[in-house]
Amino acid sequence: MKAIRVHRHGGPDVLAYEDVDIGQPGPGEVRVLNRAVGLNFVDIYFRTGEYAPPALPFTPGNEGAGEIVAVGEGVSGFAPGDRVAYVETLGAYAEQRIVPAHFVVHLPDAIDFETGAAMMLKGLTAQYLLRRTFRVEAGHTILVQAAAGGVGLILTQWAKHLGATVIGTVSSPEKAELARANGCDHVIDYGREDFAARVREITGGQGCHVVYDGVGKATFPASLDCLRPFGTFVSFGTASGSIPPFDIMLLMQKGSLFATWPLLFHHLARREDVVAMSEELFSIVLSGAVKIPVYARMPLAEVAEAHRRLEARQTTGATVMLP
Repeated sequence: MKAIRVHRHGGPDVLAYEDVDIGQPGPGEVRVLNRAVGLNFVDIYFRTGEYAPPALPFTPGNEGAGEIVAVGEGVSGFAPGDRVAYVETLGAYAEQRIVPAHFVVHLPDAIDFETGAAMMLKGLTAQYLLRRTFRVEAGHTILVQAAAGGVGLILTQWAKHLGATVIGTVSSPEKAELARANGCDHVIDYGREDFAARVREITGGQGCHVVYDGVGKATFPASLDCLRPFGTFVSFGTASGSIPPFDIMLLMQKGSLFATWPLLFHHLARREDVVAMSEELFSIVLSGAVKIPVYARMPLAEVAEAHRRLEARQTTGATVMLP
């Protein structure tokens, strides 16, 4: 079968489309025939070496959806033919792959494979950000950096459904229109405007209860200036580079703020949480309150071009690759 392999860290050109043999699932594992595979910024981090894979060579990719073709020893609740989705397991860029059953969930019949592949990592990230890291409720005012991105579009829709006032930042007029269509009450083009000043204007000088920032270096520390006293700064990505070290007393100076960098993997440590978080995500999508925007579909063999577009911020919503 075919898979993408990375033999050395580097640019998109290191993504090689090769024949591989993956064998049979071992204890606690299942083998999945991928129908669609999600594309995420974390895939770039592993490709470049910013995040270290277990070894070289490796197959990138952290989410997908398809059908189970084999079940390993000790696995219960899954059988060949089951429609499933999975997350947070390196190796998705392949026609088939072995997955720890811990990270696999049944995909509802009403959710197609492309949507399933596009929603697991980004959707579960939105779930823990909104329901666990800072529990957004009606009446809260929130700021979503990169509101037209894959996670951003889910965050804005879900937060609006929860009753929050949603402010989003974008990098172009086209993305501004998309953000408005997906739940943003106010949209700021941070390429043209001082977003911290605009947030203060929009909130009457009060600031936001929480800022969700997946951009990183380019938006810090101005994101802190968007918060009201005792507000929460949530960093969950480094699309523009990592936030440099800073004096923790800056949080005191900006209003006795809280700051955190949560990780999806930690939220998925317990099997019951994998199931519960996925069920909440599926429920909100099936209700129609949150739509998973798949804006691009590409053959798996063209994944290098998909990485180039993502790194150049030429994408909106989700991109899925089809084996």
